[in-house]
Amino acid sequence: MNLTARSLNSFPKWGNSIATVLAIALGILAFSPPLPAQPVTLQAIVNPSNVLEKDGRPVAFALHGFIEFKSLSEAFPYIDAQRQRWKGKLSDGERDRLAQDLLREAIESRIISMVDERPLAALVTHTSGELKQAIAGVKEPVPSGYEKDFLAVQDKWKHSLNCWSAASSISARVLSNWYPIEEGIKLHGAVYDSTEHFWQAVKYHPDTTVADVTALLDLLQHTSWAPFLARLDDDPQLYLPNAYAVEFLRSNLAPERLRWFRDELNRQGMQPGDNARRAQQRDPRRPSGAPFRFSAAEEKALWGDLADVLQMIYILSPANDPVRKVLAERHFDGVYLEGHKMGFISEAFRSQMLDIWRVKYLQMPRFREVISSIPMEIDLSHFLNDGDSPDIPIPVYVGYLNEIRRLAHPSSRGVSP
Repeated sequence: MNLTARSLNSFPKWGNSIATVLAIALGILAFSPPLPAQPVTLQAIVNPSNVLEKDGRPVAFALHGFIEFKSLSEAFPYIDAQRQRWKGKLSDGERDRLAQDLLREAIESRIISMVDERPLAALVTHTSGELKQAIAGVKEPVPSGYEKDFLAVQDKWKHSLNCWSAASSISARVLSNWYPIEEGIKLHGAVYDSTEHFWQAVKYHPDTTVADVTALLDLLQHTSWAPFLARLDDDPQLYLPNAYAVEFLRSNLAPERLRWFRDELNRQGMQPGDNARRAQQRDPRRPSGAPFRFSAAEEKALWGDLADVLQMIYILSPANDPVRKVLAERHFDGVYLEGHKMGFISEAFRSQMLDIWRVKYLQMPRFREVISSIPMEIDLSHFLNDGDSPDIPIPVYVGYLNEIRRLAHPSSRGVSP
């Protein structure tokens, strides 16, 4: 990633949201030495009402990537409200499982912070017995399963490496899609600055222009999204399997966010006739060593988020919705690659991730060496403050990451990729 001060200033003003913290952290932490901070104790982590602070500010965490909390005790009422929310629409057992899943996710999001590694350091440098003892010392009420979920999170992260672009481990950074590839990577006939650039670029039809995109932004800005979101919020069969996507849309359909997309296209000097996909590919005329046109962070925040908004509106809209019809006409009804159309939420599109990793990790020796150097007993993982992804669920992503690591391992050299 090559996030400059100019591009940092371009991120939308989302207050103290996890999205803001993550965007800034991804640009700064990967290439800056960590600031000294007071270590946190195991007891401070397990006490539900405790608010962790760094640089004088609370360290927030989130559920579904966008619903933020400063302490676990702050999350408990939300979890209970979600359990009550679906009374009469889900069985008692289903609602209990939902609450338990949310508790586990809240604990893990608090521990695996994108801006503060101290909670994770405290958790994995203590024994399970010490963790049980710390939880036994909690004087506040805690939900059922609190100790069990803390122990599960501890066990997972004692044997896992979080692969993201601001990880403290160099290997984990290199295994991020955001890692800049100096020589570029050739995928489906074009060269990209990172695998992230490819992943976001192909969400745009080969014929889509910036004029097409801005016309759709006009449509989004002049549409009332309250009925659309209310319909998703009221149906557990729609909301629960797509909770991250719904909260993602709620955030990105806000008027200020839609204005930001338009302003950012203008700031980047995009012209109406520019081809959206080609703009994200490496310009063969770019001098060696020159900055990328778009950093990986800009790829995600501008091109990726905008495409995800358009694709997810199409998927989650009723068949007779007029906006859906316009999106289909502008080719945001799927992903088009080499003459084939794939569903945005489909195994065919998701498997493209494995295919591009075959190039990066099996055909490029320097990256194959990195991924194959990690001991097989360590799981490769990817956890971003309980943020998921509208296009490829994190469990699928992690499964592919560990599969490509297995294929890259020296013991698999005889296996055809």
